[in-house]
Amino acid sequence: MKPNRTCVATTLASVAVMGVLLGCATVPETGRTQLRLIPPAEEVQLGLRSFEQLKKELPISKDAAARAMVEKVGRAIAAVAPLPDARWEFVLFESPEANAFCLPGGKVGVYTGILPITQNEAGLAAVLGHEVAHAVARHGAERLSHEWLRQLGGRILVASISDSDPRAQQLAVLAYGIGTEVGAILPYSRLQESEADYMGLLYMARAGYDPREAVRFWQRFAAYNQEQGGMRIPVWLRTHPLDETRIRQLEEWMPEALAEYEKARATGAGR
Repeated sequence: MKPNRTCVATTLASVAVMGVLLGCATVPETGRTQLRLIPPAEEVQLGLRSFEQLKKELPISKDAAARAMVEKVGRAIAAVAPLPDARWEFVLFESPEANAFCLPGGKVGVYTGILPITQNEAGLAAVLGHEVAHAVARHGAERLSHEWLRQLGGRILVASISDSDPRAQQLAVLAYGIGTEVGAILPYSRLQESEADYMGLLYMARAGYDPREAVRFWQRFAAYNQEQGGMRIPVWLRTHPLDETRIRQLEEWMPEALAEYEKARATGAGR
């Protein structure tokens, strides 16, 4: 017997609603409510497996001094980050790419190509503070949860129009994919990046690194992007905020970060 499409769509929608109701959590520091449907243990295991695979595929830097600096700054940031179940690891990979990343569970990778832009420990702290913040906020689990909900929404759509003209079905599915990408996935990605900027700024300050260096780092990074030809992608298609937006936001948050920095210096955490 062919299942009733209305019944299938209703059932899937009910599952989605229950998932949203049961999967709400709160981001530390910002208090933002987020959707997290992935259990912490499963998320950590995903990060561990992925990071171990990356260490097999990517060359680790042979620069002992640079590796030690990444480890030192990373550990200092991690020490003030509220993620008790993290298994922190900070690895410097040999690559000309000016980037860094964080996988769930506290696995942070830094590419050597970003070191000429960080220039010093405080600049590196701005980068690592941002990456550690992604782990603390469990942005990876949130992204996976949104993708799961998006796929479920697609299944609901397909079930509800299964008797429609095939061409109409294709157009509806295409419109759904583009609409959810531009209207939900990308805006959430930019939101997460700004949130990590804010949290990371506080973490570097609490670890005793001058947060004003975060602004200087992003100014240098903006100049680097211009030297590379700049990014001509429209704002609404970007996964990250514009460099100038990040700099402006960091300057707005700076008084709070400087207060944290002064507290850290008063307790002997100054770098």
